[in-house]
Amino acid sequence: MRKKFLGFICIFLFIFSTDVQSKTGEKLYEKIDLFGEVLEKIKKEYVDDIDQADVMDSAINGVLQSLDPYSAYMSPELFDSMQTESRGEFGGLGIEIGMESGVVKVISPIADTPAEKAGIKAGDYIVRINDIQVQGKTLMEAVKLMRGPVGSSIELTIRRKGERKPLKFNVKREIIEVKSVEANILGKNKNIGYVKLKSFNENSDKQFIKEIKKYEKENKLLGYIIDLRNNPGGLLTQAISITDFFLDAGEIVSTKGRKISETRKFFAKSGDGVKGKPVIVLINNGSASASEIFAGALKDHKRAIILGENSYGKGSVQSIIPLRNGGGIRLTISKYYLPSGKSISEVGVSPDILVREEDEFKIGSSNDNQLNYALKLFQS
Repeated sequence: MRKKFLGFICIFLFIFSTDVQSKTGEKLYEKIDLFGEVLEKIKKEYVDDIDQADVMDSAINGVLQSLDPYSAYMSPELFDSMQTESRGEFGGLGIEIGMESGVVKVISPIADTPAEKAGIKAGDYIVRINDIQVQGKTLMEAVKLMRGPVGSSIELTIRRKGERKPLKFNVKREIIEVKSVEANILGKNKNIGYVKLKSFNENSDKQFIKEIKKYEKENKLLGYIIDLRNNPGGLLTQAISITDFFLDAGEIVSTKGRKISETRKFFAKSGDGVKGKPVIVLINNGSASASEIFAGALKDHKRAIILGENSYGKGSVQSIIPLRNGGGIRLTISKYYLPSGKSISEVGVSPDILVREEDEFKIGSSNDNQLNYALKLFQS
C-alpha cells in the first residue's frame, strides 16, 4: 500500500512540478496529506471491504480525467486486452465515444457499422451496457465492455436529448472495417459530385483524391458536396492531405503542445485539385477531430460553404503512453487551431447554413433534408 501511495505522490509532483518553498508547494503537500488521510478513513470506516489497489487505480484515473474527456488510465490487464482487441481478434460496434461529466457520450456512430444500423446517434449518452451501470466506469472500461466476440450481441441503454424515456438498442458485434470513401453523381442533370468521407484512416486521401480526379477527367460537374457527417476523424496527416487538395495556398491547421515537436503549422501547397469549383461540406454533431480541421480550414479560407449542424468540438491529439507497470495512459499532448487562430475544442465548427435534421431523417435517403438543401443550392 505504502509503495502505491508513494507512487501516487510522485504522479502529483510530476504533474504540478512546483517549488517546495512556494505557497503553491505548501498547498500541494497539504492536499497530499489530505489524500492519505482520506485513504486511511476509507480503509478503517467504509461499510464494505475494498481492494486498495483498485482504489489507487481509480485515483490515478481521476487525475487524468480531470484534465479533459479524452485522457484516461489503463491498468496492465486493460492495456493488454486493448492491444489484443486492436489486432482484430474481437468485434466492436462502430462508435467513437468520449466522457462528459462522468457519463459516456457518443461522439459519432461510424457509417455502415452495427451502431449506425441500430439507430445510435451522435450526442447519445450510454447509461447501461447489458445490465452494467456505466456511470462511474472509466472511458477505457466502457470501451472494453462494448467489445467482445464477433457475432455476439450487446444491449445498450441510451439517454437521448428530447426523449423522456431511455432507449434500448440490441447491437451485434462485428469486425469493424471502414471503407473510407463512397462517391456518386447526383442532381437532376447528374452534374454534382457527391463524396462521403467516413473516416480519415491511412489510405483515405488516396481513395478520396482518386474519386475526385476520376470525375475531373470527365469535366462535366458544376461542383462537389463533401459529406463529413458522423465522421469521427482519424489521422492528422490525412486531414492535411485532403484539405490541401482544395486549397491553392495558406495555412491549414496548427498544433500547440508542451513539447516543441508538438507545436507546428501546416500549409497548403500550390494547386487546387478541382480548379476552384464550388464545394459544399456537410457536417453534424458527429463530425469530429480531423473532420473539423477540414471543414474549419475551408470555411476560414472561404473555399467552401459549410452546411448542417455544429460539429462535435474535439480539437485535441491523444497519445498512448506505456507505463512501467505494464499499463498505459491515453494523454492529450496537443490541441488543434484553425487558420483563424480559433481552437476547435469544446466549440467545434459552426455551419454557414444551419439545417437541422427533420423527422424521419436518414443520411443518404430521400428524407435527408441536409443533402437535399445542398443539392438545391447548386440548382438555384
